[in-house]
Amino acid sequence: MNCGVKNPILLAAALSSWACSGEPPPPHISGALAWDSVEARARGSTVQWRMWRGDPSINGYVDRWVAPRLRQRYGIILKTVDGRGPEIVNQLTVERDARANGSADLVWINGETFNNLRKEALLWGPWAHRLPHALYVDSLSAIVMRDFEQPTGGWESPWGRVQFTLIYDSARVLRPPQTVPALENWIRANPGRFTHDQQFTGTTFLKSLMYALGGGAVVFQGGFSEERYRAGSQRVWSWLDGVRPSFWRRGATYPAGVADLHRLFANGEVDFTMSYNQNEVITKVRQGVLPATSRAIVLREGSIANTHYVGIPFNARNPAGAMVVANLLLSPEAQLEKLRPEVWADGTVLDLRKMPPELSDSFRVLMDDPRGVPHDTLLRYQVPEVAPEYTERLSRDWRSRIRANTR
Repeated sequence: MNCGVKNPILLAAALSSWACSGEPPPPHISGALAWDSVEARARGSTVQWRMWRGDPSINGYVDRWVAPRLRQRYGIILKTVDGRGPEIVNQLTVERDARANGSADLVWINGETFNNLRKEALLWGPWAHRLPHALYVDSLSAIVMRDFEQPTGGWESPWGRVQFTLIYDSARVLRPPQTVPALENWIRANPGRFTHDQQFTGTTFLKSLMYALGGGAVVFQGGFSEERYRAGSQRVWSWLDGVRPSFWRRGATYPAGVADLHRLFANGEVDFTMSYNQNEVITKVRQGVLPATSRAIVLREGSIANTHYVGIPFNARNPAGAMVVANLLLSPEAQLEKLRPEVWADGTVLDLRKMPPELSDSFRVLMDDPRGVPHDTLLRYQVPEVAPEYTERLSRDWRSRIRANTR
């Protein structure tokens, strides 16, 4: 598939933004370049990608599928370095203050990280809307085009889309609760059989409660509000105070991360786990991590969805190579491979209606698995992330109010 290699994809806007910073243009890109010229500059180069390396499935996809194709097609050597969130922001801040050359050409980001990088002018761009494969992006989706309420504006390129689900064992839970009140009733009726983790997935569960108990996601949209946060979070703390005695170990301790929660679930110590990937139930069953009878559901008050992205640091040594990598990640073939349950099962950011029928049908086949949530149900109940400050505050306040008083 040629995908418009000869299209005049100009980089003048990005270069103008760079020029305003007072720094020299990044190496390998100067002037207004068409896409074939960008590819030519990238050919034979090395791209340093700072990304989270904590999941073997993700690592395998990048190392055994993405990297070989970059080398074969463009002679690009892809090198990945572990790092995410605050680590990325801190590293780039140190490099900016030291006026040092960049240690990364590409970073895997979203949410708070994107917000902080933009505030500190640590991203290069805009550039993402100029990728040839951007024509396939689901550009009408607010979940894809807004990152925790922030317009992406071409400063980051979408890579995958995920949605929050609860996972239950259908052999143990015959009628899973599908609303927050029903979940509360179930927890009280089944003491010790429910909990959440202490990290991002657990915080997303708390945020789901804040939406549901506070009148819906729309109440919290429009930027961070201290008044709305206080009212919404107070409802969450009150809800938790009422049900915590019925949590696993009476809420005196919590699994450190979602992998630990998965283990409790697989060992039969709790009847629910959770995931911020609607397809993780499929992959974890295939891997033998979760029981074969595991199924996923979404709460009817709303299932939080978001997109993750790749960005180019302000001081990237090889932005041309980074753009070529991002363009491959956005291609239908790469998105389809990433969606396969035996690979990663990460949701696509592409609009299936923009593809030839035979290609879109391949995506739909992978989305139709009885262990997961039907695609139309995911779309019906999806709700967006709100301003990243809500996530930061919920996480911090949960730790100070609840974890500080537990083990």
